[in-house]
Amino acid sequence: MATLPEIDTYTHDHNFLSAAHDDNARRTRWVVLLTALMMVGEIVAGYLTGSMALLADGFHMATHAGALGVAAAAYAYAKRHARNPAYSFGTGKVGDLAGFASAMVLGLIALGIGIESVMRLFQPIKVAFGEATIIAVVGLGVNVASAFLLSGGHHHHGHGHDHHHEHGHGHAHGARGGDNNLRSAYVHVLADALTSVLAIAALLAGRYLGWVWMDPVMGIVGAVVIARWSWTLMRDTAAILLDTTDEHVASEVRELVESPGDARIADLHVWRVGPEAHAAIVSVVGQNGVDANTIRARLAPVHELAHLTVETR
Repeated sequence: MATLPEIDTYTHDHNFLSAAHDDNARRTRWVVLLTALMMVGEIVAGYLTGSMALLADGFHMATHAGALGVAAAAYAYAKRHARNPAYSFGTGKVGDLAGFASAMVLGLIALGIGIESVMRLFQPIKVAFGEATIIAVVGLGVNVASAFLLSGGHHHHGHGHDHHHEHGHGHAHGARGGDNNLRSAYVHVLADALTSVLAIAALLAGRYLGWVWMDPVMGIVGAVVIARWSWTLMRDTAAILLDTTDEHVASEVRELVESPGDARIADLHVWRVGPEAHAAIVSVVGQNGVDANTIRARLAPVHELAHLTVETR
């Protein structure tokens, strides 16, 4: 009876986290801390000055702090379970799930701001312009600092290693992509910065020009812009969560496999499994001599593929 080969040679884990995962997690934790401190400051200042505007903005910032907290928790969860076999393709998409949830929260925030702004447009209320302006400026400073922290993580890393199997199946590992969890945190910070800028403009116009209507108008403008950001983030993360085919990578796979003319792809699945990783299952019908190793060699230049399974017929 033939001796079976050592299985360790052919096994591998499914850790498809970003190379910058730990760095991005650290940046996000700092932003959560800054946002929470600003939230407490606004609520306390609103209570002491009697400004409903400051209190409202403080509780509004609390929703952002919560969403950013979800992003930080997602990093920790993905790291802790990265090699948990219960997850067939690892935890690389936990950040996309968190990004989708954050986008939904952002959409609800936009809806709330829009409704409140329309109500105030028809039923103006007294605004403590001086106190509100000061806090808005401080809030903008916090947003700028947070954006600076998060933008430092907007870069890509690549790494790779290969595994191959006999008998018609092969696996290749590499990496490249973007972190939607970090992106969602960044969008929340940008949304806060935008509302701060619009609020400052409206408060100054109201205080010095008497344009009280500017406050709700700017609120409506901000709500529309934030809603658009929210929709874009939801659309992109939903596509990843539903394993939508990455046409760019799929087209490259088809071209490399079929261009020599000795093989055709009968079935192809390409989807993202992490911020810097895609998976693919390629079923190939080819001439004699075209085996899994041949196809794997042809697809070696596709650095996006972190997990490649090849079936030859």
